[in-house]
Amino acid sequence: MLVRDMPMSRLVDTPNGTISPAVFSHPDIYEQEMEQIFARMWLFIGHECQIPNPGDFVRSRMGEEQVVLTRSRDNRIHVLLNSCPHRGNVVCRYDEGNALGFQCAFHGWTFDNEGALINLPPGSEDVYAPDLRKEEWGMLSARVDTFQGTIWATWDQSAPSLLEYFGGAETYLAPPLMSVDGLENGTEVLGGVMKWRIGMNWKVPMPDMDITHGWITHRSVRGLLGQFGNNNGAIRERHGKEYHVWFPEGHTTDLWDLEGDGDEGYGWHPDSPNWAEYPEIQEYLREKYPMRKQRLGKLAQVTEPPHMFPNMGAVGHIIRILHPQGPTQTEMWSYIFVDKDAPPAVKAAMGRYHELRWGPNGLIQKDDMENWNIQTTYSKGHMTRTRLRQNNQLAISTPALHGPSTFGLPGMWHPEPTDENYRRYFQRWSEVMEAKDWDDMRVTNPAK
Repeated sequence: MLVRDMPMSRLVDTPNGTISPAVFSHPDIYEQEMEQIFARMWLFIGHECQIPNPGDFVRSRMGEEQVVLTRSRDNRIHVLLNSCPHRGNVVCRYDEGNALGFQCAFHGWTFDNEGALINLPPGSEDVYAPDLRKEEWGMLSARVDTFQGTIWATWDQSAPSLLEYFGGAETYLAPPLMSVDGLENGTEVLGGVMKWRIGMNWKVPMPDMDITHGWITHRSVRGLLGQFGNNNGAIRERHGKEYHVWFPEGHTTDLWDLEGDGDEGYGWHPDSPNWAEYPEIQEYLREKYPMRKQRLGKLAQVTEPPHMFPNMGAVGHIIRILHPQGPTQTEMWSYIFVDKDAPPAVKAAMGRYHELRWGPNGLIQKDDMENWNIQTTYSKGHMTRTRLRQNNQLAISTPALHGPSTFGLPGMWHPEPTDENYRRYFQRWSEVMEAKDWDDMRVTNPAK
C-alpha cells in the first residue's frame, strides 16, 4: 500500500500512542500539509517592533511561501504574498526596509505597501485599459491579527478568530510577551532574526517538550551549563510537580510547581543558575521580578511561550518558527525576546546567553539538530515508512486532568514524565489533514 493511500488512523494511532515515520519524510504527505495545514491555519509572522513606522517592511514566510509584512501609511499591518500576479516574480527582494511601494524587477508592475496595483510598465497603460482592472490585480493579501505585539496571518477567510484559534493557550502565551515586571506588550525582538536551514522535517521538533532526552543527548554540555547540573528527577523533587498541558487545537506547553513558590530554578527568577555568569541580568531581575510576582501570581514563572500549532516552537525566551522547505528541509527562524526598556547591557547579555545555548552553533542546539537530522534521514526507507511504528506511549495509561482545581488554569493537564503532548499534537495534525473545511476541524469542547 502506498503511503498516500493510508488513512490517517494508520499513520497516527493516538489511542495506542504510535505514529508512522512516513509523516516525517513522504512527499505525498508533505504536499497535503501545504494545502491542509499551511493554507488554513493561523501562522506566526513576526512582531510589531519589526515594523514600527509607516512604510516599514520585513520579509517573512507562511509555509514555503514568502510574504512581505508591511505597515501602511494609515498604520495598518498587512501580510502580502511576495509574488507578482503578472509573471510570478518576487516583488520585494530586500529582507527589510522602508518603502511606500514595491516594483517587480521583471516588467515593472508596481504596488503600494497595501498590495494594490498602482502602475504598469511605460506605454502599456492604454493597451491594458480595455481589459485590465487594477483593483483585481493586487498582491494576494492574508487575514491579519495581533496578540501582545506578535503578528499572525492566515490565508483562509473562513478560519476562526485568532483568539478562538488559540483556544485558551493565550493564557500561557501572554506572560512571556510581557516585560519582566509583568507589564503587557513589554518585550521586543532583539536585533535581527537568527535563520538557518536544517536537513529535517519541520514537525520533528514539534512539540519540543521531551524532558527525558537531556541526560544523554546533552551530556557533553552537562557541567558547562547550570541547568544541566541536576538530573530531571532532582529538579522535580526540588520544585514540585511538572505537567504537560495541551489543548484540542494542537497547542502544547509544560508548567511546573503551581502549588508553591519554588521557581528559583526557572525563568526570570534572579537566583536561577541560568544567570550565574551574567551579573547584569541578575541585578535587573532582582529589581523587576518581585513586581512580576505581584502582578501575575502563579503565572509569573511562565516565561517560555507555548508551542502553537502548527509550527511555532519555543525554548527559553525564544520563539522558534519551523518553516518547511520540502519534506526533509526546514528553515528555523529564532526570535530572541527582551524587555523593551531594559538597559543595553542587559539586552546584550540576554543575546549572548541565548546564542550560546540555542543559536545555530549553540552548545545545546547542535546536539538537538544532529538528532533531528538523523530522525528525518532514516524515516525515508520503504520498511521504515510502511512497517515501523514510533512509540509515544510514555504514561499513556495515566489519565489527563482538566484544569486541576488547585490551579484554576485552562488546558488538559498530564503529570510528567509523559508523551502526552506528542500524542495530542499529532492527533490534531491528523484531524486537520483529513478535514474538508473549518466546520470539520473547529474545536467544540475547548479545554478552558
